[in-house]
Amino acid sequence: MSTPARALPEPAEPLAAPPGVAPDVLPEPPAAASPDTAPCPPCADDGDGNVVLTPQEAGAGALALPVPIGVRSASLAVIALCACLAVLHWAAAVFIPIATSALLVCALSPLVGWLHRWHVPRWAGAAVLLLGLTGGLSFTMYELSDGATQVVDALPRAASKLRGKLRERAQAPTPSPIETVQKAAAQIERAAAETAAPTTAPRGVQRVQIERSPLNIRDYLWSGTMGLMSLLGQLTVVLFLSFFALAAGDNFRRKLMRIAGPSLARRKVTLQVIDEINGQIQRYLLVQVVTSAIVGVATGLAYAALGLENAAVWGVIAGVLNLAPYIGSLVVTGASALVAFLQFGSLDMALAVGGASLLIHTLVGNLLTPWLTSRTSSLSPVAVFVSVLAWGWLWGLWGLLLGIPIMMAVKAVCDRVEELHAVGELLGN
Repeated sequence: MSTPARALPEPAEPLAAPPGVAPDVLPEPPAAASPDTAPCPPCADDGDGNVVLTPQEAGAGALALPVPIGVRSASLAVIALCACLAVLHWAAAVFIPIATSALLVCALSPLVGWLHRWHVPRWAGAAVLLLGLTGGLSFTMYELSDGATQVVDALPRAASKLRGKLRERAQAPTPSPIETVQKAAAQIERAAAETAAPTTAPRGVQRVQIERSPLNIRDYLWSGTMGLMSLLGQLTVVLFLSFFALAAGDNFRRKLMRIAGPSLARRKVTLQVIDEINGQIQRYLLVQVVTSAIVGVATGLAYAALGLENAAVWGVIAGVLNLAPYIGSLVVTGASALVAFLQFGSLDMALAVGGASLLIHTLVGNLLTPWLTSRTSSLSPVAVFVSVLAWGWLWGLWGLLLGIPIMMAVKAVCDRVEELHAVGELLGN
């Protein structure tokens, strides 16, 4: 409720000069004291020289420093972000299949649309594509299963052989500086133990020795079986979600536009966001498929030229792990070097195989991939690296695969929402 404005007092009439007195010798009227210059009333004293507030001054209200609205908004945004991360981590078994199916739908929707233009029903086209993709992956895994088993079996033996080789070098007759320092420290510790007073255990105290439980292979088989069943269950959920989304066509897009409101501008912005997300994810997936194929073929040819066994299997492994940025190349380089050391028995060949893998990943990852990614994505390299770390910590291997597409969708939304322009600018290139 607004209070009525007070009327300002009328200016006082100038004093009339009496007869015989000049007007300029009249005394000026006393000026009214302003609230800022008005004399302060005497402060109350408690008798000891301390100033205290009167009851009227104390009831006027406590002084408070105003908190900027931006600080409050930032605090609420941080709290909301932490809550979202906690929910994503807690419900990872639900969100990972949804995000994977959304990625698969973005990749296969152009093919389903192309089949629909040739008068193929959407549900039939989606079923054919998903069955063909599943069958092709299953056949490839079955054909490469023997070689993959040999590679997996060779890794422990390679690590054991490498450990023995390093132990032989460590037992050389010429001691290294580190060994000399360790011997000196051991002698000093022995001398200190001899000079110290012997400690005896108190009476009535029984010595307890903790022993590890024996290895039970059934526990490991059970945990591995449960993990495999969980993976198969998630893949089944992904296939069903993708089928329903592909068969629905543009129904979900139309629903989002209706949710946006009756305004034509809001519907236009919503359509632009959806199209930009689909376009960026499709181009990103195309770049990843092309670069992974190049890495796989180049790795297989290089390993075959060096004489490494199961070169084709290593090529497939390198192409698949190339989808995980930064981590996949390190895994392929280290594992292939170990297997090469087991096969050839020399560190030079192990370094040659590992160096070839590292060279291929460096050339493709630092020259070809950035050039193609800059044309398909608007994310900065720093945002890509941080998102890979964050989503990898949040969802593990699935986070490494899904982190960049998710951040592309977030960037597209932030660019179209005025309140989130700052976040979009921070993620942008």
